[in-house]
Amino acid sequence: MTRVSVHSPSFSRRRSVAKPALRSKGGIVVSQNRVAASIGAEVLKAGGNAVDAAVATGLAMGVVEPWMSGIGGVGIALVAKDGVVRGWDFGGVSPKNLNPADYPVIEGKASDMFGWPAVKEDRNLKGPMSVATPSYLAGLKSLHDTYGSMPWADLVTPAAKLAAEGLVVDWYATVCIAAAFADLLADPGSKAWFLPGGVPPGQPLHNSGALTRLPNAKLAATLEQIAREGIAPFYHGEIGAKIVADIQAAGGSLSRVDLEACNPIAATPHVIRHGGREIYVLPELNGGPTLDAAFSHLPSKAPKDDASLFVNYADAMEFAWKDRFARLGHAGDLSVMAERAPTSTTHLSVVDKNGMTITLTQTLLSIFGARYVLPTTGIAMNNGMNWFDPRPGTPSAIAPGARALANYCPAIMTGGGETVAIGGAGGRKIIPAVFQLLALMEDRGLDLEAAFEKPRIDHSAGKAIVADARLGEDVLAALEAKYLVATALPNPSPYPFTIASAVSRKDSVNTGMTDIEHPWSEAVGEEEV
Repeated sequence: MTRVSVHSPSFSRRRSVAKPALRSKGGIVVSQNRVAASIGAEVLKAGGNAVDAAVATGLAMGVVEPWMSGIGGVGIALVAKDGVVRGWDFGGVSPKNLNPADYPVIEGKASDMFGWPAVKEDRNLKGPMSVATPSYLAGLKSLHDTYGSMPWADLVTPAAKLAAEGLVVDWYATVCIAAAFADLLADPGSKAWFLPGGVPPGQPLHNSGALTRLPNAKLAATLEQIAREGIAPFYHGEIGAKIVADIQAAGGSLSRVDLEACNPIAATPHVIRHGGREIYVLPELNGGPTLDAAFSHLPSKAPKDDASLFVNYADAMEFAWKDRFARLGHAGDLSVMAERAPTSTTHLSVVDKNGMTITLTQTLLSIFGARYVLPTTGIAMNNGMNWFDPRPGTPSAIAPGARALANYCPAIMTGGGETVAIGGAGGRKIIPAVFQLLALMEDRGLDLEAAFEKPRIDHSAGKAIVADARLGEDVLAALEAKYLVATALPNPSPYPFTIASAVSRKDSVNTGMTDIEHPWSEAVGEEEV
């Protein structure tokens, strides 16, 4: 096999970036945005528990990082409390009135991350026909009904205030918006929120003291109503009627029936055993079964050298992807660059002072989802139809009322006196990242911080394994003896690996760790120890 480089030569002399773990006997919130994590931390300080903090953080994330998630999206979560782990699946479901014939395959490949064949007018990728049932709010409310200790309104209101104020534009926001500029410009709702001047926004060059913000008054009003009245208006009332009217007027098939039938699945987690650890994942149509397949392919004893260890990890993921596509779906013809599409999805992890942990992944699927903001409610919608294979007759083919096979992979690991709640963002890159981080903690005896600091590989079903160039020549040479290897360094955009985040609890001390290279990610909590 051969090796190629997918980073510029200048990155070989890049600056060193450090982001130490946060340790505290109080609660910790880890997310991809410090503003949102800080809101969750304030909930913990006010006496809320881990689920309360996750609800507030998750809703805020949909405002300050709206290209990744929001109330127009879907999600999945695991909660550990008093030694019991429970799961919730509120993933994508296609509209019941959908007609698969409306998504004809044409010549060429789609431009998005999965490498599917192209569909006429990109109907499965963009606009109202790409929207799956938005189940995210139903999932949060189910979690809150089960574990919440603070009033629902107190957890939703901060997100409503953020929407009214507007997210602050910095260089990273400008990069994300510019990456989708043409599509956002073509949609009136997206243009109004993200391109108020008709071009990607930025901070003014002169120091006027005023920050460029992107408010969304319609979304703020929607969130204010949800804070006052709960989720009933969204799924059974006024907000839902507006959502459906907007989508159907634009040619989509989402209906009131879809919203009224939305019901999160309370799922019994599946347990994976690796060494002295137990890893809890959600069964069925997410990354959990593939994580299980990867761990099942590892030898009972880890090799002492890293070269052999990472070859084992690559072999395990090779086996796991073949298993996934044989049983749960089919792979597209993916290239290296298809797997380096802009990272999407948001993940957050929380641990509170009493040891309750939650791992929650929420997503619009692609970056900016359907690239379609509803004109009446200001909600950015998911493009969940892109999870389905557009080729008829395949295991995950487009069908009415069908659950989508997604790649998110939250997990909770116990054993050795420790509980770890982990997940990531980045499409198919999520599963190999969660796999390696958990495996490294057991195989090398690493704590959470050391596991995150160790360079990794990404084997996410593409033609090449993407390996962090800092792994060392012995590891890279061993990998390229069996695989096509592309080396990369973790430049912020497009990010070649997964934005992972996790919390752990051991000996009554909590630890929060997030992706070191992501410019916004942060662990926020109470007093450090």
